[in-house]
Amino acid sequence: MPPSPTSSQQQQQQQQNDDQQKHQEPQEQRKGHLGKRPNTNLDEDVCPDPRLASAAAAAAALSRSTVASSPASSSNSTTAASDTAISSYQRLVKRYRVEVAASASSVLSTLTTFPLDSVKTRMQTYRYAGFVDCVRHTYRTEHLRGFFRGVTAPMASITLVRTVSFSIYQRSKYVYCDWVKRKFSVDVMAHVSSSGSYPNGWSVATFGAAGATAGSCITVIACELGPFELTKLSAQVSVLLADKKNCPKPESHAIAASYQNKGTFKTLGNIIKHRGVTGLYTGFRLHLMRDTLGTATYFMTYESSKQLLTTFGGDGTHSNPLAVLVAGGLCGIVSWGLIYPIDSAKSRYQRNSLMYSKGQKVEPVKIHFFQRNMYTGLGVSMGRSCAVNAVFFSSFEFLKKRIKAWDEH
Repeated sequence: MPPSPTSSQQQQQQQQNDDQQKHQEPQEQRKGHLGKRPNTNLDEDVCPDPRLASAAAAAAALSRSTVASSPASSSNSTTAASDTAISSYQRLVKRYRVEVAASASSVLSTLTTFPLDSVKTRMQTYRYAGFVDCVRHTYRTEHLRGFFRGVTAPMASITLVRTVSFSIYQRSKYVYCDWVKRKFSVDVMAHVSSSGSYPNGWSVATFGAAGATAGSCITVIACELGPFELTKLSAQVSVLLADKKNCPKPESHAIAASYQNKGTFKTLGNIIKHRGVTGLYTGFRLHLMRDTLGTATYFMTYESSKQLLTTFGGDGTHSNPLAVLVAGGLCGIVSWGLIYPIDSAKSRYQRNSLMYSKGQKVEPVKIHFFQRNMYTGLGVSMGRSCAVNAVFFSSFEFLKKRIKAWDEH
């Protein structure tokens, strides 16, 4: 049955309404989009241009990365620079470990044993009933300070002397060992370093020659150190010099008394005033003889006795602490026993020079070996030297070993 006219009209009307509604929806959407407020929240990803958004994000990430890494980079750079400085310092100290160990050990040994040196000098130059009498008289008249008079000069001179002496000795030892090896095909150092070895003629002669070289060079350098040797003695005996009964001539008393209670540098100036610049080096020849012979004996005894004691102890390292302690004390005793008459003559000659003015002749003092008065104070000197060198070598070997082992930890 064909549709009725009413139904057909209704369908057409419905189709027109649908078409009109579809046409109006895009316009309403456009109006809604234009009338809506833009989002102003910075945390949302709203940006009119995607390329600008990417650039902004990259810049922000780079900034955060720079801020985060800057302290760490600075800290790492500082740490690296500090490590480099420490490493350079350690290499320098290790290279000169002999000199560093000798300097520190010299200061320690000089301070601990200087009172004995002061007593020794007093007993050499003036008459006392014995060691105890000298100690009592010094303490009664000068108190504790009397035992440390003149300590400044040897603190400077002995430290410098030993540092240079050990440096020269070490280098001379290897030079002589190389020469002996080339000329006679004898490796002295290999023999000394081998476990269970004993001193022989080659090692004793080599160490003695190296010690004599060090001693003679040190005395030549004593053109700078000689004044300290004389000023130390002057300070040690200044109170005794001022006593009239100790002056052979009345006119010399005023000169002798002028040295009393003066410091190192004032004493230096006083010597120049009365004796001239050359007066600072009074006793130089005796000083040269003493140090050349004494230093040769000193190192020869130390090296040989350390090797012998280490072998007897069954330790092949040649660095046994007990062997070092005993060898250090022994080398001081033996060397001073040999050169003591020379040192006594030097001390007396220098003492006499302090009582004369420039132009006046000071009579030389003859050296008499095996004459009793030349050995006055020998026991004190040996005891002092034993203590000094036992302390010195124990400290020296310990510090040298520790410095050498720095890069092994």
